[in-house]
Amino acid sequence: MSFVYLFIVLVIVQRIAEVGVAKSNERWMKQRGAFEAGESHYPVMVALHSCFFVALLLEVTLKDSSWTMWSLLPLAVFLVAQVIRVWALLTLGRFWNTKIIVLPGAEPVKSGPYRWIRHPNYVVVIIEILFLPLIFQAYVTAIVFSLLNAAMLLVRIKAEEEALDRNGKYSEKFEQVSRFVSIRKK
Repeated sequence: MSFVYLFIVLVIVQRIAEVGVAKSNERWMKQRGAFEAGESHYPVMVALHSCFFVALLLEVTLKDSSWTMWSLLPLAVFLVAQVIRVWALLTLGRFWNTKIIVLPGAEPVKSGPYRWIRHPNYVVVIIEILFLPLIFQAYVTAIVFSLLNAAMLLVRIKAEEEALDRNGKYSEKFEQVSRFVSIRKK
């Protein structure tokens, strides 16, 4: 198995492990009275992410992609995103999930990367969907799935913030925190 496939398979294995953590966190939260929101778009999001990996594998196979020196830049960006991903997941702890699961009465997390960005994990997903394909010159996958992901995030973030607002004054508590970029509002 070439480096290209090995690297992509390792990322897929990481995602599958994260789904296991998410399911455990979902059970834990629901046992404490949590509710789920955004159920209708969740299967579409799962399909989008699954199709992303299929498209990526297909494009790197058809193009006979390989590792090049140009791959270093998108690889570096991708690896930095992984550090931010782990930081965000560890900061949320049991509250992290791939679904929108809200525990009534729980305060929104405002530590770790959430001090500066409301949705650091979505920033990571944006970076991954753009830069993972770029490591192997899979430009079509990078462009098509970045656009599809942007459309999905418009739906996802709206549903998530509405659910968090039902649980408390999320928007008010985070009004000084940007959704994606660390620029404090005055």
